[in-house]
Amino acid sequence: MYKEISKLLLYRELGEDSILYNVAEIYKDWELNRSDSASLITRIYQQVKRLLDVATSYGFNKNLWQDYLAFLLITNENSFTLTCEKVGAGDGSVNTFAKHDYEIFKRLFHFDFSHIEKDLGIDCLTTVTNYRSLPKKEQMYNQNVSQKVRFISDSISAATDVDEVFQIMTDFYKAYGVGMFGLNKAFRISHEEGRDLEFIPINNTDRVVLDDLVGYEIQKKKLIDNTEAFVAGRSANNCLLFGDSGTGKSTCIKAIINQYYDQGLRMIEIYKHQFKDLSAVISHIKNRNYRFVIYMDDLSFEEFEIEYKYLKAVIEGGLEIKPDNVLIYATSNRRHLIKETWKDRDDYNVEMHQSDTMQEKLSLVNRFGVTINFSKPSKKEFDNIVLELAKRHPEINLTEDELKLEANKWEMAHGGVSGRTAQQFINYLCGIAI
Repeated sequence: MYKEISKLLLYRELGEDSILYNVAEIYKDWELNRSDSASLITRIYQQVKRLLDVATSYGFNKNLWQDYLAFLLITNENSFTLTCEKVGAGDGSVNTFAKHDYEIFKRLFHFDFSHIEKDLGIDCLTTVTNYRSLPKKEQMYNQNVSQKVRFISDSISAATDVDEVFQIMTDFYKAYGVGMFGLNKAFRISHEEGRDLEFIPINNTDRVVLDDLVGYEIQKKKLIDNTEAFVAGRSANNCLLFGDSGTGKSTCIKAIINQYYDQGLRMIEIYKHQFKDLSAVISHIKNRNYRFVIYMDDLSFEEFEIEYKYLKAVIEGGLEIKPDNVLIYATSNRRHLIKETWKDRDDYNVEMHQSDTMQEKLSLVNRFGVTINFSKPSKKEFDNIVLELAKRHPEINLTEDELKLEANKWEMAHGGVSGRTAQQFINYLCGIAI
């Protein structure tokens, strides 16, 4: 095994601490010194434990070894896979090197562990190649990743030759991309002191779709039109969803990523304190074959906060233009984002150039080409939302009049009329099974 892996060309950067490299080192030491069986067994158990941890995180099943190798293939970012992500397979000489590596992986897929197990008196490696996992809730693992890994694993396992493996992988890269951006819909970022910027996949995004949001058809249409233009490669604008709380602003953004993920849309959620990393984030994603929405939820700034200056520079105003594959979508309860006070008014302001102060505070919102207002629903609209949501739950047996009456009581005690209040009321009814 060690000799096989040492011959990898394009896929050799798998991480020095990868399970594959560690297992190969164990085989190398076993072939050189078979007397130290206790140490070898301990090291094998350590790698099997790591394999089980990965399998749990990503929902692997049946042949965990093959699933793991498939996971390596679809997440390894190298010159070949990144090119395939953008243009698919071509006729270049690099294909020879790719097929060389796929031949190695094909042999690894059907690697026979019986010899080392017989010699050491263990069977754990064979067990993970014929594994039945415990049933798990979808929230416990990334189902999207699991489905793709299992598809590639089964396809390569059944492939008859290396040309078929080549076709399987290049088709996958072209359709879904490579690495974490190819597998996941949404991300957060982490940038701890002394460490590089890191993208953290959000494993279980809300499965909400736009039809789940009752009403607000005009608002949804504006958001859809802008997003569809963006994913199609046409001109699109940064978008600000503002208005009353609980009206579905964040729900719309979450629904957008579910609706357009298959068309190459990805989302990166960034918090206010991370705005200083915006330029680095954009630099990292600007050459990828995806469309990225940078999502900022509940965006607003107090007078003393200056983070908005980073945002202004990135959106429009810095020397480096924002790439065509990046848009910014934000939600806010404030129309103007930056807090204004009476001192900003002409008759209260003692600053010599008060108009400059006002323009500074308004300049951020003006950088959003599309602004969509989500206002609190009227009483009639609220009743319609309640009735529509109730239809989706046949276990609720109240009449329309009874629903309206109970919903009216609920909203008076729970923050007033809004889509969020209506959903909470329906959740309450389902919980007590009326």
